[in-house]
Amino acid sequence: MKNLITCILILFFHLFGHSQQISVSGKVEDKTTKVALPYVTVSVKDSSLKTVVIGVTDDKGIFNLEGLPIGKMTISFSFMGYQNYAQPFEIISGRPKTELGTIGLSTDAVQLNAVEINGQKPNISLKLDKKVFEVGKDVLSQNGSAHDVLNGVPSVAVSPTGSVSLRGNSSVLVLINGRQSGLTQNNALDQIAADQIERIEVITNPSSRYDASGSAGIINIILKKNKKSGFSGQVRLVAGSPNDSRLNPSINYKSEKINIFSNFSIRSSDYVGLYTTNQSTMNNGTLSYLNHVQNEDRHDDGKLIYFGADYFIDEHRTITAAFLKNATKDNDKTHLLYNYNKADHAKDSTLTRQGKSLEKRDYNQLEFNYTQTFKQPAKKWTIDVQYDWWNSDKDWNLSTQRLYPTVLKYPGIRTSSIGSSKDLLVQSDFTQPIDSVSVFEFGVKTEIRKVASNFLAEQEEGNTWSIYQNIENDMNYDETIASGYAQYSNKKGRFNYMLGLRNEFTKIAITDVKNTYNDDKKYSQLFPTVNLSYKFDAATLQLNYSKRINRPSLYALYPFNELTDLNSQYIGNPDLNPSFTDVFELAFLKTWKTFTLNPSVYYQWESGYIQDFTYRENDIFFTTPINIQHEIRSGAELSTLYNPVKWLQINMEMNFYHFTQKGSYQEENLDYKGQTFTGRLNTQIKLPVKFSFQGRYNFRGAQQNAQTKNDALQSLDFGLSKTLLKDKATLVFDVTNAFNLRQNKSTTTGTDYYIAENNIPNAARYRLSFVYRFNLTDPKAIRQANSANRN
Repeated sequence: MKNLITCILILFFHLFGHSQQISVSGKVEDKTTKVALPYVTVSVKDSSLKTVVIGVTDDKGIFNLEGLPIGKMTISFSFMGYQNYAQPFEIISGRPKTELGTIGLSTDAVQLNAVEINGQKPNISLKLDKKVFEVGKDVLSQNGSAHDVLNGVPSVAVSPTGSVSLRGNSSVLVLINGRQSGLTQNNALDQIAADQIERIEVITNPSSRYDASGSAGIINIILKKNKKSGFSGQVRLVAGSPNDSRLNPSINYKSEKINIFSNFSIRSSDYVGLYTTNQSTMNNGTLSYLNHVQNEDRHDDGKLIYFGADYFIDEHRTITAAFLKNATKDNDKTHLLYNYNKADHAKDSTLTRQGKSLEKRDYNQLEFNYTQTFKQPAKKWTIDVQYDWWNSDKDWNLSTQRLYPTVLKYPGIRTSSIGSSKDLLVQSDFTQPIDSVSVFEFGVKTEIRKVASNFLAEQEEGNTWSIYQNIENDMNYDETIASGYAQYSNKKGRFNYMLGLRNEFTKIAITDVKNTYNDDKKYSQLFPTVNLSYKFDAATLQLNYSKRINRPSLYALYPFNELTDLNSQYIGNPDLNPSFTDVFELAFLKTWKTFTLNPSVYYQWESGYIQDFTYRENDIFFTTPINIQHEIRSGAELSTLYNPVKWLQINMEMNFYHFTQKGSYQEENLDYKGQTFTGRLNTQIKLPVKFSFQGRYNFRGAQQNAQTKNDALQSLDFGLSKTLLKDKATLVFDVTNAFNLRQNKSTTTGTDYYIAENNIPNAARYRLSFVYRFNLTDPKAIRQANSANRN
């Protein structure tokens, strides 16, 4: 790894370390808090006071102005809420680069109140390298969970079962504060209150500094952090039907040396689900039918706490430590009815099954960060350590009875699933500016994960219990991923480029007590990335390439199957291999005064593509994930943002893609070609007397592979908010899945069976929330937060 990074550094220096322009650079920050200031206007005038060049600082407060003449000049800095500042400097012949270091701006107490009241960012920002969704500006995302927030983000969709997809591809890496977390697995995102999320970043073609996981890209969830000096916070109360009761308080404290942040969540939610199946099967030439109806009543209780602190050692060194705990208790009830009919549709038999489930989960996360900046702008070194551990315990009790032709009670069945995990992550990154426009970055990361799972199924025999169908096993899963990367970025006039290379070594060991699934896998892969962009006037064109990996999830690997349904089961596949994807994307971004246009085209080749396969055995349908040869996907996406007037914002997005799948499994040909279309229309309206309305329509066209066809899916959500008590409080009413439009209808066909399903996991939900914000400090003391450690 060390030799790889050294070679890349030498190569980049030889290729791009020349052809410099005369320029001046530096960094602008708040003089008191030492926080970087983005979007500061920077202008340079010559000795005759003629403006030579003008620009703005970037997101990190850094500026770089090129094309300067030789001689004495004056540079000026202007930013709303701060006092103007100017200083002289001189461009000397033979020294093309002039670095001014860090410039500190003093706040203007007179203007600061105006900034706090009127400063507004749009809820959706379309940038070339990412799409940023500001949660606080979105009416529909204030009452629910992270799932509700993600459903409003451009290019992102969340299925009723909690599966997150990007551009229709479920192979997406979800991060929290830039790092992987147990809260992104097993539908745990629903435990994060929307109120605790500051913004969502969508990165469709990440650079090499990010993990290579996720063929579709990365979704980064940024949690809120204190942005006000002194004591501040808020309390949110939510009530809904079906029951969705939430209490989300937060309290924070910030001074010049320390920033303490905390978020809490208490939740009690009910979910009502309805699943229907109509099935026909052929057995020895005889046709039979099944009508199956399943009603679910799920109740979840959850408690989440997230607190931590930044300690500013000095102007260049910061330490952050935080702790997150999420504890949930689920109590679910399900009723299943099976009506079996003969070939002439005459009734054959009727069975019913009642199921009760109790599951307890406890997830904990400790995180530590050390950040050091330097006098040279943009130079930074970070160290991250994160340790996660969780435990889960789930029990099912099932009682089955035949109602027709005669009443018969079958022996009871119970299952027990106990799991635990420990995950250690250590990472270090270094950013070294070479000059005012070129930057070299490199980093290393190691993640060690150990998971244990025990599964047992028993059947009632009189007053005792015996093992059912020989289902009893203990499995251990050990995973180590070691990685390193290096990347170089530079700018030549209007042209920008960034070249990177990442190497990841993966070692996986799967063992069990019965030695049934003993499997060791090792693989190492290089992941190159190329990011090229050219800036026009108010427009940018970018061409990106990256190689990515999709590692199977634990759920996809574990062979333990729940026995709730008599007719079908999902089982994992321990032999599943990762898939590798080459991703190409050409994007364009054009901004006018009231309209933003962001079209893109993309192409993805994924070898070893992972998809579900359904087969029939002993009259039970099993679904398991498998690898096929490859999938080729090509598509076009269009995102627009239109603000014709101050009180109206319209966001529209469309995505059309074509795919070709090739492969076979169990001698069944799975080759297939198809296409699909997704779209979303989102409208926000600011009404008189501080009312706001938002409506959102989602559409996903029909999807199909060699076995299964999913019908088109649509949903409608809307919300209304009212600001109260001198802008200190907000009342929000929202409806999700209005009119129960969101129904998953599918058909699966095989050589001797046909299955038609209609699944409605979540009924329409109505919610009302009230939030009160407090800040116990004089508004003049408000400052921008130091967010370097959280992003």
